[in-house]
Amino acid sequence: MFQLREYQKEAVSATLKHFRKTNDSAVIVLPTGAGKSLVIAELARLARKKILVLAHVKELVEQNHAKFDAYGFEAGIYSAGLKSKQTNHQVTFASIQSVARNLEDFNNEYSLVIIDECHRVSSDEDSQYLKLIGQLKSINSDLKVLGLTATPYRLGMGWAYQYHYHGFARSEEPRPFVQCIYELPLIYMIRRGYLTPPNRVDATIEQYDFSSLARNNDSDFRDSEVNALLEKYPRVTQGIIEQVVTLSEDRKGVMIFAATVKHAREIMGYLPDDQAALITGETEASERDRLILLFKQKALKFLVNVSVLTTGFDAPHVDFIAILRPTQSVSLYQQIVGRGLRLAEGKDDCLVIDYAGNGFDLYYPEVGQAKPDSDAVPVMVNCPQCDFANTFWGKYDEDGVLIEHYGRRCQGLIESELADRSKDQTPALQQQCSYRFRFKECAHCGAENDIAARMCQQCHTDIVDPDDMLKSALRLKDAKVIRCSGMLLSEHKSKLKVTYFDEDGAQLHEYFDLSRPAILKRFNQLYGRRFGQGSKPQVFTSLEQVLAEQQKLVAPDFVVAKQAKRKPGAPRWWQVKERIFDYQGRYRKANAL
Repeated sequence: MFQLREYQKEAVSATLKHFRKTNDSAVIVLPTGAGKSLVIAELARLARKKILVLAHVKELVEQNHAKFDAYGFEAGIYSAGLKSKQTNHQVTFASIQSVARNLEDFNNEYSLVIIDECHRVSSDEDSQYLKLIGQLKSINSDLKVLGLTATPYRLGMGWAYQYHYHGFARSEEPRPFVQCIYELPLIYMIRRGYLTPPNRVDATIEQYDFSSLARNNDSDFRDSEVNALLEKYPRVTQGIIEQVVTLSEDRKGVMIFAATVKHAREIMGYLPDDQAALITGETEASERDRLILLFKQKALKFLVNVSVLTTGFDAPHVDFIAILRPTQSVSLYQQIVGRGLRLAEGKDDCLVIDYAGNGFDLYYPEVGQAKPDSDAVPVMVNCPQCDFANTFWGKYDEDGVLIEHYGRRCQGLIESELADRSKDQTPALQQQCSYRFRFKECAHCGAENDIAARMCQQCHTDIVDPDDMLKSALRLKDAKVIRCSGMLLSEHKSKLKVTYFDEDGAQLHEYFDLSRPAILKRFNQLYGRRFGQGSKPQVFTSLEQVLAEQQKLVAPDFVVAKQAKRKPGAPRWWQVKERIFDYQGRYRKANAL
């Protein structure tokens, strides 16, 4: 009988407390190696009705079943890969692929579904997970759904859950799971001796430079482009592997994460033949099982893989992680390093060397969007409306002062008796703070909407697409578009003069008579509201105050003007009609490649 650690007991308790008051789906976030399978086993033991435990690979199905079996309880296994299709037990551990192909075997009433590595569940109603859950809910409307994961965020898919029990929102839109009900940081596990400390060292030889690679739609990299780049480093891979072999003399198990299959095969050419194995997505299941067993038995020292052993792989003796692949995902980086952090006899640390220059902080949580550029770091931005401390990508200057951030909406949850429960998504008496750091203003009612919105959330009228606006303006002979690279504010005849510049020195001017209340209000909406990128909005009251603070005003990305004529015979001049802020679209912004 296993003894649960204190945090595992807390996770179980949080689950029971949550499902006693609601049927909202829930997520538990525990670091790799924290013993999620023991939490699953305890929940299965406490269940009084039938439950189903799902995983995406047979290794996890087998591992979770083994922990439950160690309690002395019987359970069924439903997995083609494990050559078993049992459904008559109270607890069934199953592969989602096998279940999805045989939904007719699951027409019984289940009280709880537990999904391991739940970050793999998509929001697509046609996904295997959601089809199964829909079927089980049609039989039992009170079905509970619990997910467990170490990394609740995936590039291209987003967060696995919508709300966090610490009082913030991860997404404006519903996610596969409603609430995260328990989370434990990696540093907690390491400091208390539950995981092996990582010994992260910088590569002492030349590294790969993947900075020139463009991201694909999932914000990662194309194999063809990675291979083309690696061909420019014919001696680097050899040098890296020679160093790995040298540094591994006193190590027991080495995992090498390659960028592509071609890259992995090159790596294998520099490793001792009798000590190394390669596993890719093309490796047959039986051969994969044989190689993994040899590695776990320490008959092999080096295990090279390409994107197949980042989850569901448990070899506690691994004490050296060599990362030779690029990634834009903090979650994936943490999963990779996590393969070497499990405790094992005689293991004092795990050597981690990143030869790809990914540059992630292992202990920092996922920000929730792809890194906008290589200089961005996680920054803390307080909401001016509710004072919630948001974590966004951003930049500090040399003095540690925040100079830029990429946040869009406050993530804080605030108390509200008007919370919308119509979709059974928002925690009782809470809703997401409405404050937006970046926004698209509705021309009809002035409401602030998300910068990607196509319809106003308040008056429900269509919002003009900035791309359509720019395309139309560029076609007109009497229109002028400035790709704004900066602006300068000055005084002109007691009015505020704003001069917009493009990259080539072209200019547009406009004037604000701030002594007039209506114009002052409009200026504050345009510029005061965006002061300090929205993190410190200002209500300006005088021309002098605006000029004194102009360095913190945010310039628009594009300015559109049209020709105007004051009097017959007078020269035409350009009158600013539109200012486009926080632009995201197909046109290049100033100073962008």
